[in-house]
Formats: sequence, C-alpha cells, structure tokens
Amino acid sequence: METSLTAERIAAQRPGGTLTRRLGGLLALILIGGALGLLFLGWSRTAAPLQIEVDGQRYRLRTHAATVGEALRRAGFDLYPEDRVSPGVGTPLRAGMVVTVVRARPVQLHADGRSRLLRTHAATVGDLLAEAGVALHPADQVWLNERLAGPDAPLTAAPGGEPPLIRLRRAMTLTLNDDGATRTLHTTQETIGQTLHEQGVRLYLGDAVTPGLQTPVAPGLVVTIERSLPVVIRVDGRTIRTRTRAETVGGVLAQEGVVLAGRDRATPDLDAPLRAGLTIRITRVREEYVVEFDPIPFATVWVPDPEVEIDHIRVAQEGQEGLNKRRYRVVYENGQEVERVLEDSWAERPPITKTMAYGTKIVVRTLETPDGPIEYWRKMRVYVTSYKPASCGKPKDHPRYGYTRLGWKLRKGIVAVDPTVIPLKTWMYVPGYGLARAGDTGGGVKGKFVDLGFSDNDYESWHWWMDIYLLTPVPPPDKIAYVLPNWPRFPDRGRWSR
Repeated sequence: METSLTAERIAAQRPGGTLTRRLGGLLALILIGGALGLLFLGWSRTAAPLQIEVDGQRYRLRTHAATVGEALRRAGFDLYPEDRVSPGVGTPLRAGMVVTVVRARPVQLHADGRSRLLRTHAATVGDLLAEAGVALHPADQVWLNERLAGPDAPLTAAPGGEPPLIRLRRAMTLTLNDDGATRTLHTTQETIGQTLHEQGVRLYLGDAVTPGLQTPVAPGLVVTIERSLPVVIRVDGRTIRTRTRAETVGGVLAQEGVVLAGRDRATPDLDAPLRAGLTIRITRVREEYVVEFDPIPFATVWVPDPEVEIDHIRVAQEGQEGLNKRRYRVVYENGQEVERVLEDSWAERPPITKTMAYGTKIVVRTLETPDGPIEYWRKMRVYVTSYKPASCGKPKDHPRYGYTRLGWKLRKGIVAVDPTVIPLKTWMYVPGYGLARAGDTGGGVKGKFVDLGFSDNDYESWHWWMDIYLLTPVPPPDKIAYVLPNWPRFPDRGRWSR
C-alpha cells in the first residue's frame, strides 16, 4: 500500500498536467490489484486440504490454521466443551486430515427445585440423570416431554424440534394403617385419595379414612383406614353388595335405603347383629283381592219353522253367555302367590239360550233336464264319488259279490247314501249320471255324500261336489232330515267297505 501511494505522489510531480497524473494512478492501481491477486492465488494454493465431518455431515476446505481447533473456529463451527472432536482441538493440522465432530445435544432438566440446560451425549433418560448427578429414589416419577418415562426411555426431542425436557417429581413417603395392617407407601400424588387409588387400595362404602381423602400428602403422614363389614342384601329381585359400619341388620338396611312396609320381613331379624359376609333377605309381602270371571256357556236349540222353506235357517234368538264371579284374597311373597282364599262367589248373569229355526216348508219344483222334465222337492249339494262291484272288497266267488244293502244287484242307477240324510229307496236325479235310487250304504258314506254305482263293465270315476235333486213323492215328515250335517269337509278319496 505504501508502494502504490509513493508512485502516485511521484507521478503527480512530473510535468504534463492532471491527465498524466490520472493515467499514472490508474495504471498503478491495476498493477497493485494484479499483484495482490497473484499473491492470494499463490497463498490459497499453499493452504492445507482438510475434511471436517460434523454430526455425519462432511465438509471440504483448505486452511492455513495450525491446529484442529483453529481450523474449526476459522470455518465458523462453534464448539461447546461437551462436544466431541477427533483428533483433539490442539492436534496440529496436516494435509488430508479428517476431523470428526459429534456435538452434544442440549437437554432441559428440572429436578430438585433447579432448572438447568445440559449438553450431553447420553442416549437414555437414566444416563442423562446419572451424568447430571441426579439419583432416583423409589416411586420417583420422570417425565420426558410431558410423558411419563422410565430410565431406559430414549431421549427424544420435544414437539417442534425443541430440546428434550426432563422433569423429575420426587415421591413422598407415608405410612398406611389398613385395619391394623401397616405398610409404607411412596407416592408422587397430591392427595391421600389419589395416593390410595394409585396404590390399588380399594375403599368401600362405610370405610373410615383418617385424614380425609382430600387431605394433601405430606412426608411422614400416617393414614388410617377403619374397614367396614361386607354384607349382601337380596331385595326386590336384585342383589346389593355393600359394606357397612352399622351394628345390626336394621342399621345396614337404613344405610342402603331399604324400607320395610306392612307385612314385609327381613331374614335375619332387624335386631340381629352383623357379621362379615352376612346375607340379608327381604321378603316383600303383598295382599290383594282378586275377582275371577267364569263364563257360563249358552245352549243352542233347534225348532221347526213351517214358514221357512227347507234347507233355510234363521236365528230366532241370539244366545248369550252367562257369568259367574268369585272373589279371592291372595297373598304374594316377592311377587309369587303363596296363598289364595275364596271369600265369596255369585252368579252375575244367567246364560240366554240360542234358538235356531229351521225350515220345514216343502216346495215342489220342476226342472228341465236332458232326460226330460223332473219334479223335485229338494235340491242338495253333496260330494259325489263312484264305485263298482270289484271295488267293494269282496272276491267274485263271494255269494254277496255285487249286491247292495237292500239286496239289489249293483248297476248304474243304484247309489249308496247315508240313510240319516237321504232315506233308502229315495229317487233322485244326478246331472250327468241320470235317474238314480238310494239302494246301498257304505262305511265311509257319511253325511252329504253320494256314491254312484256302476257295473264292472261301465264304470266311470267321479270325484267332485255337485247339486242333486230328490224327486217326488215327498217322504213322510218323520223320514226327512230337515237339518243336514256340514260334513264331509275333506272326504276320503279311497274306497269304503260295505
């Protein structure tokens, strides 16, 4: 610098004016800058090459530093005493050297009323506490980043990448006298109730705890529990398991709000003393009057009505059930009937007989048929089947083979009937079959049922409901079934014995 300044002054004193001086100064600056650049280039090429690895990140640089520490400082790496540098910071540098730096991580520790920021290479909570000289006692709690952690828990950063935060909560020691059994407890809880819950000490209704459950925990505190007796109460279909410090059955029932009323009773009695495991049974006794109703069925009578045509009926009088009443005094225990006493009985209402009027009026009518006109006095809907001698169940060599109930030889035109419905020898007309006469019966021919006869040679199968016509003359009144049965409902399609 001094050289450039001397040249400038010399150039200014020469003849030639200001322009000459300026050109000379500019030339001097160019010469000086070039010289400095050559000097720097030569200086940088003489620096020693170096590799630095910081927390696994590698950097390359050249430096004229004499030691490892000076090289790190010139490179802008601030070191803490806890950081690990290999080789050490005082080691002289040599070309191609690899320097490894493992930084100590910052940890915030709150313990024993002190808060401090530590730098450590510890991997777990326990290692950090040991390094910090903090001893753990029984039941002490260690919190890492607001979570309860054990000594083996790895050190992890707090949310947001903040340094790990470790808080130590010291446990206090107190004495528990549980109904005469004494033990020592260590706890970090704030109240006696929280401590007993933490220690798994179960409390029951009626247990007395001194001091109270909300009392703050203090070192050396003595907690006493006076236990109540376990008692079981069975009442109203439910089981109450409780504990009590009462002395009698009545006392524990009052404690649980179980009230006896009327004839209710307790087993054992209310004055009985309590003992551990006692089961008390409450029997609810209720008495009420019950009135029962028994219907008296009404009878049905049928009466003839000469004004109504045959096969028509009318209700001449509606029937009505009668009613008997009985009053009982009923005693219930726990909802179950245990006693019933008849107090009174009476007929509340007599039955009214139902009267049905059936028609007896006979009206003779004429019907045109393919076989000519017929005169009939009754049309009857019956179930019709057919049969022949071979289906009557007798072999051909039987002397009665092919003969009907009246001794007639079975052929077309002879039918089997129920004599209580259609008298034997009655003439009838069966559409599609023709003129027929009732001359046979059968074991299965019952009610409104007609079995049409055929010979073995001209048999036809019939199976359906249809209307038939009973022909004049009209039989005597005592031979007429004015009220017909309702069956058959589902007639058997098989054969019937005769």
